[in-house]
Order: sequence, then structure tokens, then C-alpha cells
Amino acid sequence: MARDYSRIDRIGDQMQRELAQIIQREVKDPRVGMITVNDVKVSRDLGYADIYVSLLSTEELTEQSPEVQESLKVLNKASGFLRGQVARAMKLRVVPMLRFHFDSLLGHSRKLDRLIREAVGDQPAVARDDSDESDTDSSERDA
Repeated sequence: MARDYSRIDRIGDQMQRELAQIIQREVKDPRVGMITVNDVKVSRDLGYADIYVSLLSTEELTEQSPEVQESLKVLNKASGFLRGQVARAMKLRVVPMLRFHFDSLLGHSRKLDRLIREAVGDQPAVARDDSDESDTDSSERDA
């Protein structure tokens, strides 16, 4: 029987939490904006960890955006430092090499949300009839 939650998955989840804190507290480079660590995929042999990050911004960002390129460049250069910090925090014998990638899933979800709102409008998917609910509430109070 296959295990549902393997050691690699647990290492990835712990590494995601540690990296989010380390990047927020230790990376002082102003070129790195507000970074969110969305996911960490660790290879089975613990050789590499692919870290998917997104940037908090008011505008729609793609992987070709200059802000994203600059932030990824800074994070990839700091990967040695971050790897050492993760090793201290997690106490692993083997710590994977860190590779940072831009997570474009947030942009796709915003785009889909906008398209759904345009198609459906701001009205709710299921119409509610509030008059029925108020009648039953008042009859329950009277009884």
C-alpha cells in the first residue's frame, strides 16, 4: 500500500515554511519585493528543490516582467545562503540545491476570475428568495 504523505512531501512542506520566514527576515536586498513561497517540489534523491514564488504587486506580472526577472536573479544568487539557513533550521544531512521559479498560477486564476465575472456578472449563481426565509423566521418566533 502506497503512503499518502511521503517523507519528500513533508520535507517540501517544512522547507516552504522555513524559506518563507528566512526570505522575509534575512534577505535584505531591496530588489526582492514582497515574495510569497507558493510551493516547493523536492526531487526524490534530495538533489534539487524547485521553489515556486509569486510577487505581490498591483499590476499583472508575467515571467518576462522585469521585476520578476530581477527578483528571481537575486533569489538564485542568494540560494547558497538560503540553503545554509534551511540546513540549520531543518537539521537535514542532505539539503537540496535551491532553484527559484516564478509561479504564474496566481495570474491565471485572476484571469479566470475576471472572465467568469464578465460572463456571469456580479449576481450570485443561485438566486435567493429572502421573503420565504423571513416568513418562516417570524412564524417560528410566534409559536
